[in-house]
Amino acid sequence: MVLPKQLENFPGWYNRVVLESGLAENASVRGCMIIKPYGYALWENIQQQLDRMIKLAGIDNAYFPLLIPESFLQKEAEHVKGFAPEVAVITQAGGKELDERYVIRPTSETVMYDTFSRWIESYRDLPLKINQWANVMRWEMRTRLFLRTSEFLWQEGHTVHETKEEAEAEMLRALSMYEEFARDYLAIAVVIGEKSFRERFAGADKTVAIEALMRDGKALQMGTSHNLGQNFAQSFGIKFLDRNNKEKYPWQTSWGVSTRLIGGIIMSHGDDKGLIIPPKVAPIQVVIVPIYKNDTDQKRVINFVNSHLLKKLDGIRAKLDERDNLTPGFKFNEWELKGVPLRIEIGSRDLEKNEAVVVNRLSLDKQSIKLQQLGNYIKDSLEKFHQDLLQRSESFTSANTYNVGSLAEIDKLIQAGKFGFYRAGWCGRDECEQEIQTTKYTIRVLPFSDNSKTKCVVCKKNGRAVIIAKAY
Repeated sequence: MVLPKQLENFPGWYNRVVLESGLAENASVRGCMIIKPYGYALWENIQQQLDRMIKLAGIDNAYFPLLIPESFLQKEAEHVKGFAPEVAVITQAGGKELDERYVIRPTSETVMYDTFSRWIESYRDLPLKINQWANVMRWEMRTRLFLRTSEFLWQEGHTVHETKEEAEAEMLRALSMYEEFARDYLAIAVVIGEKSFRERFAGADKTVAIEALMRDGKALQMGTSHNLGQNFAQSFGIKFLDRNNKEKYPWQTSWGVSTRLIGGIIMSHGDDKGLIIPPKVAPIQVVIVPIYKNDTDQKRVINFVNSHLLKKLDGIRAKLDERDNLTPGFKFNEWELKGVPLRIEIGSRDLEKNEAVVVNRLSLDKQSIKLQQLGNYIKDSLEKFHQDLLQRSESFTSANTYNVGSLAEIDKLIQAGKFGFYRAGWCGRDECEQEIQTTKYTIRVLPFSDNSKTKCVVCKKNGRAVIIAKAY
């Protein structure tokens, strides 16, 4: 099976990789997807690691209803305005028209904050920190598996605080967690910073995000965190008695990542052979392909793998490919397509030499390793695999970040096929951001790592550095 080349047809490459690797497929419901076992195992590994980090931050998991009374969505004006085009509404149930219509949650602020108004009475009830793993629905017009589907899976954290300063710190803590997860588990280099007004979450005072550069030069927003101020507290009547027995509105945050992270893995690391999955979240870290000529050979090799080799790989997600109706060459190609980090090839001849062949999916290098050294070699190789993958992502981002002084310079780079992050200046005015958006590119973040003064690419007035890119 030959995939389209990334450089020739990146969207075609992406869709074929998702389908052929067994991650997901399109559902019968418009814009929805079926996440297949291999793709769901990847999501479970992402979920388990993130859930551990969330709980270490003192945040409890809970679950809230899928359906939201439509009146709840009307309570926060900016929020309803932001989500109105994407909302799916239920008007009938049990064969009858509903007295009040229900919305399938596009996000859970409204239904959760109605509940919080009953849970919170005093400063002693704060901070309240809740996370939910759930599905949400946003009626997207143009969909792509994992990147933008009408229904998707995610986690959404929601916290309530006594002070503005506590909420601001929580917003930044969640962002730092996402940055750490992207780097330490997904091996993806990200830029972190604040969103412009036009890119801010509907109803928030401030939004911060992690943005990553995909291998086609487009940006992917991989996670966001929001300081909601007191906007939702006022709309939903969340009040508390402070330490002086005075009634006040609390300050809130919300933050989340979704199955879009899988799209980020695919587009950050994949190559013309298919997926390359970071070892720490890979469903299969090592696949073992036995090599044999006859039934006797087959029995000997597989018995050795089951009784000895797999024991050396204790603690590693390893799989023995015992399928006897496929050639080793076919299996090699299939597991490379699926992005398994390491492959072990072993046959009778290898057993006689007391060794096995280890193939690295990233470099495609082959090494013959003595069996007594294999366990340690595999563990070290998986760690090095992660570091090499992260270094490649960092180098790619650096090499495809361009300093520009005008929109005309961006246009020249685009015409020359140099797509990526464009580091530019912006004065902060909405008129200039509107002008930037006429190029079909947007301000992705005001990076925390670069707040240097520079001239706006539109009006040439004093401004600060921003990252402009075309985004998914």
